[in-house]
Amino acid sequence: MVELKKVSYSVKDEATGRKQDILKDVSLRFEDASITVITGPNGSGKSTLIKLLMGLELPTSGQILFNGEDVTPLSVTERAKRGFTIAFQQPVRFKGITVKKLLSLASGSQPDIGQMCDCLSAVGLCARDYIDRQVDGTLSGGELKRIELAMAIAKGGEVFLLDEPEAGIDLWSFEDLVRIFNRLHDKTVIIVSHQHRILETADKIVLFENDRIVSAGKREEMFAKLAERPALCAMRVKEV
Repeated sequence: MVELKKVSYSVKDEATGRKQDILKDVSLRFEDASITVITGPNGSGKSTLIKLLMGLELPTSGQILFNGEDVTPLSVTERAKRGFTIAFQQPVRFKGITVKKLLSLASGSQPDIGQMCDCLSAVGLCARDYIDRQVDGTLSGGELKRIELAMAIAKGGEVFLLDEPEAGIDLWSFEDLVRIFNRLHDKTVIIVSHQHRILETADKIVLFENDRIVSAGKREEMFAKLAERPALCAMRVKEV
């Protein structure tokens, strides 16, 4: 289980010199074998929360616990060793490195071709067409996103942090994403998204607004609450 206890994160506004709160007093639990989708308007702190969970940023105050251990001060590497895996909103391009090499690096071993094919087919890619390709500008944003998700599967772990995994993915490919989430359902999966099809995969939905949690609950309960907030969420719960 992953738990946040009164987690806050702030930065200094360079223009005014004042403290700007990005997240404030966030307390939240992510259960084992569950999918939690975090939604809300841009700038509400969703992606920052993912960075804090992975250790890319450190909270200004509060604690982050994993299975009872305080992992707040731990580095990205230490959290990865404990089973944290992340997929970013904008995948990184690796000029001069092949998909095969990336999958090997992600897994921390030398997976056989069958295992690589399994990871790539899980995200809707034919291994024969991609395994020897370089991860560079010849790949589209959607292809890069799929490869990054294949890397997350290859790495494995207990906690999967996915920041807008639908970014760059075409409409048809949403079915691939849903299959990935179902495959990971025995893990702790935390997704930032505003797409209806992804919200439908959630066991729990958390709504953020203005640097804090507005509401959180089971999927059916939260769908009703989101429907009551058309000014905030009308576009965010509409199916693409």
